[in-house]
Amino acid sequence: MDSIKDSIKNDYETILARRDAKEDGSYTCYLFEQGIDKILKKVGEESTEMVIAAKNGVKDETVGEICDLIYHTLVMMVDQGITLEDVKEVLDKRAEKAGNLKKFHVVDKNS
Repeated sequence: MDSIKDSIKNDYETILARRDAKEDGSYTCYLFEQGIDKILKKVGEESTEMVIAAKNGVKDETVGEICDLIYHTLVMMVDQGITLEDVKEVLDKRAEKAGNLKKFHVVDKNS
């Protein structure tokens, strides 16, 4: 599992570098130039494509769409100043609660 963490960290660092480098022909640079609306549009598109691939039950397609979603989410994170450490802190807090049954507020739909 460490290799996936390394891959995500490497992708994040590459995205950071591309944001600052403004290389011609770089898709990542293009996304930053277009701004948050374009980035979020891609996150939404990739999320939907992942759901459809999973629904279709084609593992290779689903894995590819998961990777696309992770990449575009990382671009959004960099754009918004969200670090991997920010995400890790929240995941660590949630892991402490693992196994605890969450109590949900019951809504009366008749009112």
